[in-house]
Amino acid sequence: MDETTSAPAGPRGGRQGRNPRGQGERLRDDVIAAALRLLNELGDDQALSMRAVAREVGVAATSVYIHFADRDALVLAALERFHGELVAAVDQAEAGAADPAGRLRARVLLLGRWVQQHPGLYKVLHESTLNQRVAMSFKQELAERTTAAVQRCIDAGLAPDDDAAAVSLDLRAAVHGAVSMRVNQPDLPWPPLEEQVDRFLAKLVGLTAGGRTE
Repeated sequence: MDETTSAPAGPRGGRQGRNPRGQGERLRDDVIAAALRLLNELGDDQALSMRAVAREVGVAATSVYIHFADRDALVLAALERFHGELVAAVDQAEAGAADPAGRLRARVLLLGRWVQQHPGLYKVLHESTLNQRVAMSFKQELAERTTAAVQRCIDAGLAPDDDAAAVSLDLRAAVHGAVSMRVNQPDLPWPPLEEQVDRFLAKLVGLTAGGRTE
């Protein structure tokens, strides 16, 4: 897995001067990138303001409203981009593994490491008020791909025959719990994420370190 995957929102300190481009798709991209940086810092969609995003980009607030009707629309667009980049990173990590068991492990580990790099965005994606009010259907893509990865382990005889969707749900619940607790209680003496992931894969999927079923 590539732990050096660059942050989708870009580094802080990348503020622009007054943006001469005005409207256009490039400005929209700049606004989304700025929102991602701020959301990762804040960890709270309600703390984000359109004016702060405009200042981050270096444009008037009216330029932001040309592309996004309100804060919710902007946050939703930012989260969809963030999630899309997460899916791509997980797929890339999976592609480097040798067999279905290794690919499933790679997916889960990359998710955990991605969250460690972007804790504020993770909180907004899964714990924000917007998440409670708006159906983020794009999040289903990652869930479906994890289920497919579990099914490949079952088909290859590396995991016991079971309902892949149910196993995937249990696995995702465990992983999200582990990473969420790390984000919200970072000072606890957490074991290495790899050790927890291997326990989840053994107990919930039926994999062992060698890829055999228990």
